[in-house]
Amino acid sequence: MPVSSAVTPDVSIILPCAGFGTRFGAPYAKELHCLAPGVTVLDRSLEAVVDLVRGGLAVRVVVVFGTHKLDTVKYLERYAGTFQLVFVYQDEPGLDGAIRSALPMTRGPVALVLPDIVVSGAGSAGSLRAALASAEVAGWTVVAAEESDPGTLRQMGALTVVGTTGDVVVKAAAEKPADPAGFNALWGMVAVAEEEAHRLPDVVVREADSPLAGAVALMAERIVNYNTTEG
Repeated sequence: MPVSSAVTPDVSIILPCAGFGTRFGAPYAKELHCLAPGVTVLDRSLEAVVDLVRGGLAVRVVVVFGTHKLDTVKYLERYAGTFQLVFVYQDEPGLDGAIRSALPMTRGPVALVLPDIVVSGAGSAGSLRAALASAEVAGWTVVAAEESDPGTLRQMGALTVVGTTGDVVVKAAAEKPADPAGFNALWGMVAVAEEEAHRLPDVVVREADSPLAGAVALMAERIVNYNTTEG
């Protein structure tokens, strides 16, 4: 059923959609790239958010956009009956600026979901629900996947994770590290308790001390960054 804008959300999702996607090399936004008939990268990235609604939560999605992304804004109309959709114009540069633009509109625990990153594999649809539940206790939780390719780690939020299945934590984290040595995973989504959400922009700043150090890591089978038309 439609979610009223008057309802206080149980959780908030920050969805930054103001990037230019210059590496993608297509005449359309990369999140609108078609993966199957009627299914875009954006639809796949939002699967875990839709699962929150199916679980009974009221979800506010704060979409950060620029005037070059009106096609994405129009596409998101299909989710108007599923989430509270709030659109915020990005008024600060960078991904960290997008997060800061969105934060005043969030309520409750917050998750950062990137429109061009897809978490896949068994249990992926419920991964965000589990991460938000964990963040209420631990403060910070990431949905992560193992990764050893240095080139991939240089383009992503890189992590050093330690522990065994069901008890994995982040020992170190860096945004797009120039030297990926020592990193063995990458994150696809970040969940944070409401009282810690003000630190969320630091997750994507190279020079900042990442608040993800010490976070719980929920391991997924695969995380794909659709930064090219080949995926």
